[in-house]
Amino acid sequence: MTSVPRRAPKAGIDPDPSKSWLRRAWPIVRAHRLLLITSLTLSFLGLVAQVQIPDLLRIGIDRALVDRTESLTRYVWLIAALAVTQGFINFLARLYLLRTAFEMEYDLRCVVFDHLMRMSYGFYDRAQSGELLSRATSDIRAVQMYLAFGPSILVQCTIALIAFALMLSINAPLAVVAMVTMPAIAVLGVRMRKAIFPVSWLIQSRLAQVATVVDENVQGVRVVKAFAAEKRQLDLLAEAAGGVRWAYMVESRTRSRWLPVMDNLPRLGLALVLLLGGLMVLDGQATVGTIVAFNSYVLMLLPPFRMLGMIIMMGQRAAASAQRIYDILDTPAALTDPAVPTVPEPRGGLAFVGVRFAYPDGTPALHGLDLRIRPGETVALVGATGSGKSTVAKLAARFYDADAGRVLLDDVDVRDHPLATLRSRVGIVPDEPFLFSMSLHDNIAFGHPAATREEVVAAASAAGAAGFIDDLPQGYDTVVGERGYTLSGGQRQRVAIARALLLNPPVLILDDATSAVDVRVEHEIHEALSRLMRSRTTLVVAHRLATINLADRVVLIENGRVAAEGTHTRLLATEPRYARVLATEVPA
Repeated sequence: MTSVPRRAPKAGIDPDPSKSWLRRAWPIVRAHRLLLITSLTLSFLGLVAQVQIPDLLRIGIDRALVDRTESLTRYVWLIAALAVTQGFINFLARLYLLRTAFEMEYDLRCVVFDHLMRMSYGFYDRAQSGELLSRATSDIRAVQMYLAFGPSILVQCTIALIAFALMLSINAPLAVVAMVTMPAIAVLGVRMRKAIFPVSWLIQSRLAQVATVVDENVQGVRVVKAFAAEKRQLDLLAEAAGGVRWAYMVESRTRSRWLPVMDNLPRLGLALVLLLGGLMVLDGQATVGTIVAFNSYVLMLLPPFRMLGMIIMMGQRAAASAQRIYDILDTPAALTDPAVPTVPEPRGGLAFVGVRFAYPDGTPALHGLDLRIRPGETVALVGATGSGKSTVAKLAARFYDADAGRVLLDDVDVRDHPLATLRSRVGIVPDEPFLFSMSLHDNIAFGHPAATREEVVAAASAAGAAGFIDDLPQGYDTVVGERGYTLSGGQRQRVAIARALLLNPPVLILDDATSAVDVRVEHEIHEALSRLMRSRTTLVVAHRLATINLADRVVLIENGRVAAEGTHTRLLATEPRYARVLATEVPA
């Protein structure tokens, strides 16, 4: 599996939640200030070139057409040269601006994704995947657009100041008349900003709801089709999309109340310029070229003020999106590496001492569990549904932290192990294996990308997967479909077991991981494991007699604690609760 080395983001988000959203995003802007300043400087120079054209037009008309004292050709070439220069400068400015925008977006995406990767299982138990996808995509894009393009639009708006300065130098009374409507535009912009902010938040929230519906239906499309629920799910999407449409309509009505006025107020200034300027020309106080130049300058004022309305809307949407992103970034990772990590010699001893645990939603799972597994021992956990068997596996790999008591690996609390080291020593195969849309080789080597083909084949052989992989047209280079659904359930589980075995962990936990393989393959897997690593500690959440019989010791879990333990034969003969579980929960 080849991958491009990841460039670390140049900056992150300020962690202080008391600051405004823009101040918190400032480190990312500052990290790319060189590119951004270059782009803004070029953009400003392009504006300077642009505002010279109406002045040259004024001089050319007055001198070449009215007074006939100079050649018109000279001014035509000067205006053409300025236009070409402005075009080239604008090209460079746009190029650097887009580069700045994509660099900022890269940093934002890396920061958010890195934080998501550090979040615990409990976070994902509560969060909806569609919500997370929306915040990691459309919300980031909204923030990026404002951080990169907002300053550019503000620079574009400075053309109004440059044009006003030139107008003052040409004819001060006309300049004042041309700008008389601008204060009213500023007041309207502030009012529109206050009206749009709550709607922007609502839009982003409802877009996330749509993303959630789409994500769940794409991932669960087989269930939807199995129950012929397409129409019901389409109705659900239509309801969510209708909420987005309503929010957009509210935003459109808000914009329609303010933007037409803001767009047309500068045109009122143009009418006043033509009226006053015409009277001044008739009175000999201004020239025809001055009127033409002022007409061009006033027209130049229209786009900046349109953009002023746009930047207000961009700012409100960015503010709403930033708060949604900060909601994620401000959620602390529940599981972190210890300040002073301990890395004991890997032997494979596992112990649970007085462990109590309840899931984040309050569902209790373990009530004072005491269990010790010796290095190299194979232990089967048996119990009724909901007894806490799978929770034991999750706590051993520290997907969650115990509420009370201790989980020990090699006599050291798992909270004192570095997370990466812990999970390289405790390999877990879940009951619902997840495969990525990549080759079987890359799926098996997911935890050890540098593994050779020989190592991958050895792990696949140990997991009983080599046979069906060799029968595939492209063998280990076969690309499986999304989530591995092109394979059978048993094949997916064998690939997942091979993936865990490739890491060669001292402790292997099979969380009902052989439920979808037949008994013969299950025996092959365990026989291969015993041949390859006799000292491996194996914890099996068992639902089959064949699996139970392979264990050195069987532990009965009831109500989140150890109810009995011993060999299968002894428990079957002496423990009625064990017999009841076998009769109701464990297939033959």
